[in-house]
Parts: sequence; structure tokens; C-alpha cells
Amino acid sequence: MKPARTKTPRKLLVKKGSQTSLKDPVGVYCRVRPLSLPDQECCIEVINNTTVQLHTPEGYRLNRNGDYKETQYSFKQVFGTHTTQKELFDAVANALVDDLIHGKNGLLFTYGVTGSGKTHTMTGSPGEGGLLPRCLDMIFNSIGTLQAKRYVFKSNDRNSMDIQCEVDALLERQKREAMPNPKTPSSKRQVDPEFADMINVQEFCKAEEVDEDSVYGVFVSYIEIYNNYIYDLLEEVPFDPIKPKWNSCSTPMRSADFVPPQSKLLREDKNHNMYVAGCTEVEVKSTEEAFEVFWRGQKKRRIANTHLNRESSRSHSVFNIKLVQAPLDADGDNVLQEKEQITISQLSLVDLAGSERTNRTKAEGNRLREAGNINQSLMTLRTCMEVLRENQMYGTNKMVPYRDSKLTHLFKNYFDGEGKVRMIVCVNPKAEDYEESLQVMRFAEVTQEVEVARPVDKAICGLTPGRRFRNQVRGGPVGDEPLVTEVVLQSFPPLPSCELLDVNDEQTLPRLIEALEKRHQLRQMMVEEFHKQSITFKALLQEFDNAVLNKENYVQGKLNEKEKVISGQKLEIERLEKKNRTLEYKIEILEKTTTIYEEDKRTLQQELEAQNQKLQRQFSDKRRLEARLQGMVTETTMKWEKECERRVAAKQLEMQNKLWVKDEKLKQLKAIVTEPKADKPERPSRERDREKVTQRAVSPSPVPNAPPLRLRHRRSRSAGDRWVDHKPASNVQTETVMQPHVPHAITVSVANEKALAKCEKYMLTHQELASDGEIETKLIKGDVYKTRGGGQSVQFTDIETLKQESPTGRKRRSSTAAPAQPDGAESEWTDVETRCSVAVEMRAGSQLGPGYQHHAQPKRKKP
Repeated sequence: MKPARTKTPRKLLVKKGSQTSLKDPVGVYCRVRPLSLPDQECCIEVINNTTVQLHTPEGYRLNRNGDYKETQYSFKQVFGTHTTQKELFDAVANALVDDLIHGKNGLLFTYGVTGSGKTHTMTGSPGEGGLLPRCLDMIFNSIGTLQAKRYVFKSNDRNSMDIQCEVDALLERQKREAMPNPKTPSSKRQVDPEFADMINVQEFCKAEEVDEDSVYGVFVSYIEIYNNYIYDLLEEVPFDPIKPKWNSCSTPMRSADFVPPQSKLLREDKNHNMYVAGCTEVEVKSTEEAFEVFWRGQKKRRIANTHLNRESSRSHSVFNIKLVQAPLDADGDNVLQEKEQITISQLSLVDLAGSERTNRTKAEGNRLREAGNINQSLMTLRTCMEVLRENQMYGTNKMVPYRDSKLTHLFKNYFDGEGKVRMIVCVNPKAEDYEESLQVMRFAEVTQEVEVARPVDKAICGLTPGRRFRNQVRGGPVGDEPLVTEVVLQSFPPLPSCELLDVNDEQTLPRLIEALEKRHQLRQMMVEEFHKQSITFKALLQEFDNAVLNKENYVQGKLNEKEKVISGQKLEIERLEKKNRTLEYKIEILEKTTTIYEEDKRTLQQELEAQNQKLQRQFSDKRRLEARLQGMVTETTMKWEKECERRVAAKQLEMQNKLWVKDEKLKQLKAIVTEPKADKPERPSRERDREKVTQRAVSPSPVPNAPPLRLRHRRSRSAGDRWVDHKPASNVQTETVMQPHVPHAITVSVANEKALAKCEKYMLTHQELASDGEIETKLIKGDVYKTRGGGQSVQFTDIETLKQESPTGRKRRSSTAAPAQPDGAESEWTDVETRCSVAVEMRAGSQLGPGYQHHAQPKRKKP
């Protein structure tokens, strides 16, 4: 028998006022996992409970000058390596579960690089359950005795719930239990020992202020987003284990025995919330059942072995916990059969796949494609966060690219204000993950600047609170109490026996008449009493009506006063709104003026920077020109100084030669004058003249082995001057006693720029055949100077001659003075044997081959 339907009170509407305008930032937490090996290099340090610091490890240089860069990042809370799962749950997920029980949505997801501990944080390990089993345990601890019977709530394909009476729910249960393989887990089955330690939570946790006048139902679903496709991990896919699942082309086989998993589509319900169409939702009644469903889907999740993680998640997993709440009827006996009174809240626990670099994971083929899709979806999530932050900070209205990825499209309602959002950033402090951890920290820094609107509180049904408790105290429904008519009938006197056994019986009828008369009198008395009581009750009702009327009048007066106050406040609000609009208009004008001034300021700054750059270029050109002119002046000065020195030395040599010639003439004249007149004058021989000239100390003969004083010759400025000893390969080795020897010299066969750059002096050994057939060796010396073109130039300053003669052979006329010519001209004097002014310049980049440039003075005649 169906229970009687009770009239549903009007559902109170909540005005979207201050609650919807309030916003909270996304709660971002950081968890640092311990190092795998104690001797590993660490690049992350926990400064305090809200700050971490990144140290640049050895081998990474971020600044151009080579300095190490240390960066600090702040979070809502930082959990170090010794943080327990209980401490993490109390700080992060406890508030989300409490909101879930009170009808609000929540989103919690873990983010980080591969191998940073995201799955351990969400799922946990044996003996140390993660956030997911602890959330389930808190939910069932809070609503354990308030749960509805199974199948009272029934999910449909429109992201909503239908409600059934207990009779229909009982038939549904019997039908499901009769199936050979029921899909719904049974609470009577033994817990799988594979995950028994994970859900064995020692700490008891329960939500506060749970509505006891409602019944609850828990539904779970489990999906994964793999390569930007959504798959249901709880979907039962029949297949034949003997036949292969995939053909040779890596595509699903279409056969009657095997149906490959189909990707699901995202749909939008009537409340504009996104959901996965056709997703399996399983009703669970305990933590063990819920975690068994999760574990069944976890085995189907795609994981793979990479170079960085032995069990790396290759997809994003989403475990949804949907809590359905419906109020009891006015009697507190049954669920109110009104679909509009159902409240549905959802908590989504998301384990994101780790971001990774393919050059580190050594991914190939399918792993490489998976890594690309993972990184693309995470990049879309980061882009959405950046656009949301930009819209909120700068007041822009850019479109958030939720649809670029299934991950962001599924959870776009949370960022639009449909629930609380929290993120746990998991990091691995080892130095190898430094660059990836740096990107994760930057994303977390952007995320916690995004603000999400607070969810609206659920509407109150309007029924009297405490209905369940009163029904329990009453001990049952009203129909079990005795009726009033039965009590009245029991108060009448019993009737005597009415059986007539004899015709002459005169006692039975009188007794019956007497009993009936008594009953009639009693009835009259009860009627009179009833009338009296009804009159009294009517008077009481009249008094009560008068009191209620007075109360209504009093309340109406108070309401009128409140309405006057509200109208006055409304007028004040309108005045303030007008003032606010005026101020906003003024602010807008000021902002426009400020924008114009800022534009002018930027324009002037750009012009100033352009002028400064122009002045800097002019100053640089001026300095280059000054340096160039200074170099030219210095070079010209040195050139003319050398030229003057050469000319002075040549003039001194010329005057010395003239003086020597005059001395010779005077000597010959003296010999002619002093010789006897009787003797026949003879011309003095060249040998005797040379001998006599040698005895003179005033004007010595310029012979090769003892050259005259050369004013042009300069000694080296320091004892450390180096020489380039240029000896051509064509020279012939002579056997003279005197051999040219220069200490600290670089001997080369071909002059080159490298050798000239290292030395200050240059000497060329030149051999030629003299007129008498002997080999004459000349040592041509010079100074090395740097040129403006970047090369080296050699200016010859001196020549030394080494010659070997035979004492019996013909001698070259080199030292005796020639007699005066009849026409007064003097013989030629070859001063190249004693002095030379030749400059050799080597251009930059030349090999000093035939590229010599000789600048020689013409031979001068002896005066």
C-alpha cells in the first residue's frame, strides 16, 4: 500500500545577493615528497608552513652572469616530507566533505610532474589511506543511520535523480538480487584483502549539524580522460578472452563477442552543468562498497612503465561522489515524494596525469602520443587559469578556452561558481626535476590568484524540524491507537440476555426494557455533556480566534513598521546607488584622463629614450673619430720623427764623407809637396793610401769589418728585445770566422706576420756575388712597427757587410778615394753598403711573399 502523499509546502527561493557576489581564491596547497635516496641532491627547501624555496642545482645556470638563482613561492599551506595523510586530510579535504553533506559541490585535484606522489596522495598505500578513502569514511560516518533504502533514489540520464516509494524500491531490490551477476556490490561480502588496509582508517571523523529530517543516498562514478577522450571505468564490457582484442592494424575488432570501450560525450543539463552522458553510477552503502567500486575501475586505468616512473598514470582520472538528499514527509515516516525537493551535491576527486618531458622519459610510439596529449590538456588548464586571472584583475571579458580540452570543459562549472575548488601541488625535491618543478610552481602561483564565487546555500523545505524524532517517540503511526467510539461503547452497561424460552416468561422483556431505558438516559446525559463541552470548546475557539486576530494585528503593525523602515532603507540605497554611479562616472573620467596622461608620458619617454640613444650614438661616433684621429696623429708623428732622424743621419754621413775626402786630398797634396823634386812623381798606390788612412785617428777608412761611426744606428732600448732572424733557404753556408749571431732570435726561412708580432727587431741575411767572384753577405737590420691596418711594418735602419777575399786576387775599390776628375766631378759613392733607408710593410693577412713594398732613396754621389 502506497503511503498517502502529503501536500508539499512552497519551496523558498534564495535571492542571489551578497552570497553570489562573494568570492574566494582557489585554495592551493603544496606537498613535498621525501627523496628516494638519502644522498640525492635536493633543490626544494621548506622555509615555513606557507613558503618553499627553490635552489638552482649544480649544472644549471639561469642568469647570464652565472649566479645561482633562488626563488620563493607562497601557498595556503605547505606540507613537508613528514606530513601524515590524516594531517593532509584535515587541512584540505575535511571542509569539502562537510560542504558536500550540506548540499554544496567541491573539486579537489592533484597536480605535479610524474613521480611526485599524486596517486599516493589521492589513493594512499596499505596502512596509510589517502584522501579518497578518508572522504568516503567521513561521509558514511555522518549519514550512516540516515541512509535511504537501496533503490529509493534512482539515477537517470539527465544528470538528476528520480525518487521511488518503498514498495517500488523493494521490487527493484528483489529483481536485482535475482540476477546471476549483480552489478551492485553487496555489503555482506568480505572485503578484498588487496585494499583492506587502505580503508582501515583508525581516526573517526564526522560532519557537524547533519539534517536528521532527511534521508541520504550515495552514488559513485569513475571515469578517465585518455588522449582527450572520456572512458567509463565502471562500464561492464563483455568480451571473449580467447579472441584477440585488437587486430594487426591496432584498431578494435568488431565481433559479436567483443565490444571495445566507447568514449563518452559531455552534455549540459537543464541547470547548465556539465556531465558525462551514459556514465555508470553505482549506489553504495558503506566505505567498503564504495572503495571496492573504485578499485574495480582502478584496475582498468591506463598506466605504463616510463624511464622516470615504473607505474606512470597515462590518463586523468575523475572519481565522483554524488550525495542525494530528500526530506521526510510531515509525519516523519516516509520520504517526501517530490522530485523538486531533492538536493544533489557532488565531490570530484581528480588525479591528474603528470607533466613530463619526452627527452627524459624516453617515450616512443604510443607513450609519446600519450605524453603529448597529457601536456596539451595541462597546458589548456593553465591557459584557462591565466585568462580567468586576467579577466578578474583587469576587468576584461576574454573568452575562457574551456572547450579546448575535455578536462577543462568538464569542470568549467566549478570555476563559474558552482562549488569550492582546491588543488594540491605535489613536488619531488630531487635536482633532476628542477625545471619541471619550476613550471609547476609558476602554474600554482597563477592558480591561487583566481577567485571562484561562493556556492549558494540550499533552500529550506519549510517542514517542521524534528519530524523523525517525534515519530520515534510516538512509537508508530496513529492508526494503532484505539478509536473513540470503542471507548464510548465500553462505558455503557451491558445488555441482559434477550433469549425467550417460554411464552409465559415475564421477566426477560422488562429487564431488557429497563436496560435500554438506562442506556437511553445515559445517552441523553452524554449528549447534554457533549453539548456543554462543545459550547465551552466553541468559546475557547472564539477566544483563541480573538487572540490570533490580535496577534495578527500586532504582527501586521510590526510588519508595517518594518516595511516603512525597509522603504526608507530602499530610498537610502537608491540615493547611495546614484551617488555610486556618479562616483563611478567620475572615476571613469579620471581613468580616461589618467590613460591619456600615461600615453603622453609613454610617448615622451619614448622620445627621450630615442634622443638619449641618438646622443649616445653621436658620443660613440665622436669617441671613435677622436681615437682614429689620435692614432693618425701618433702614426704621422712617429713617421716624421723617423724621417727626420733618417735625414739628419744621412746629412751627418754626407758631411763626414766630405770631410774624409778633403782629408784625403790634403794628405795627397802634402805628400806631393813634401816629396823630393829630383824624384819622378809617382801616384801613391791604393794599398799604401789605405794603410796611411788606417793610421789616422781623425778620419778612419770605412771598411766592412770596422765601419765608421753611424749616428743613424740605434742600440736596442732594452736587453730583452727579440729579433726575427730571416735566413732564406737559398743562402749558402760560408766558412768565415765571423758569423752573425743574434741572441733571443726567432729564426725563419720566410718572414710571417706571427713572428713579426712577437718581436721588435728584424734582420735579413742576404747573399750576392761580388764583382771579384766572391760571396758577399749583407745583414740588413730594421725596426718592427705596428700599422693602423693591424699588420706590421719593418723600417730598415742599418746594413752590415761580411765579405771573404783572396789576398792575391783583385781587390774591389771600396775604400780609396778616387782622384779628382778633370771636369771636377767626383766618383760615385755607393752608400747602400753602409746605410740603407728601406721600409718593408706587411699588410694584415698577407704571407709576406712577393708582397713587399720597397721605398729606397736614390744613390747619392760623393761630393
